[in-house]
Amino acid sequence: MSFSDILGLLRISLHAMVPLALTAAGEIVGETAGLFNIGLEGILLLSAFGGALAAEIGGPGVGLLVGMGIGGVVSLVFAVINTYWKGTQMVTGIGINLFAVGFVAFGLIQLGAPGFHDVPKAVELVKWRTGMGLMSPMILLAIIVPIVIYWFLKRTRAGLMLKAAGEMPEAADVAGININRIRLVAAVFGGVLAGLGGAYMSVAWLGVVTKDLSAGRGFISLACVVFSGLNPLLALLGAFIFGFFQALAEWVKTLPSKPIPGEFVSMLPYIITLLVVSGAIGRVRFPKSLGVPYKRE
Repeated sequence: MSFSDILGLLRISLHAMVPLALTAAGEIVGETAGLFNIGLEGILLLSAFGGALAAEIGGPGVGLLVGMGIGGVVSLVFAVINTYWKGTQMVTGIGINLFAVGFVAFGLIQLGAPGFHDVPKAVELVKWRTGMGLMSPMILLAIIVPIVIYWFLKRTRAGLMLKAAGEMPEAADVAGININRIRLVAAVFGGVLAGLGGAYMSVAWLGVVTKDLSAGRGFISLACVVFSGLNPLLALLGAFIFGFFQALAEWVKTLPSKPIPGEFVSMLPYIITLLVVSGAIGRVRFPKSLGVPYKRE
């Protein structure tokens, strides 16, 4: 492997890290407050589709904002169902994923390109020229956001209130904290970040929308959350690790003589996900009321 290959591998790893880091950081906020959203896969797919269409109308900035809005609205629905209506969070998340798959597939058919839609280069977010090649400015944002969230959770009163809502909602309620409202805000914030990650994939990275564009990234983001133990900085590290293996898989498939079958190489990010989750799931301590609707006595 040459030095240029190493730089290329690092560049692709950082690009692949962005949607995972943003989505995982947002999910950490939601889970800290007590809401577990398995519908991240669907949010990524819907926001990628909506963001691409919006970018073609108003430019890349509009596309990213619309993607964030879609993620926020979907998460608002999720939060209302699972706070005020006391729904089952797992079932609601699965419903979001199923809806997204069907909606995007139908939408692509209406655009006249079943299963695939190419985003014009003119409406994609401009990349920066660096010593490593063209880099998206979203990489910098994906690094900053987890750092800010870490500071927020560890150093602010609002972060403490968020933890109380997930850990001891009854005591927090007695202290005057509106549990449902703070969980709703946390879920919407997480959805906005996931929506940004989805729009990034179509508007600022891959330049296409397909019916399976999310490709398990929502679930890999959840694996990053498990790996991190709700620590945004560790989630960022996990996102880079998964991004690296995805980049490695793509690099190996470009080799003239493939030492490993391409199909197996493509499985690498998902194999790593299974190993990480199976190794970490029993050691991570989640909030006591995670996934449990709060019912005021």
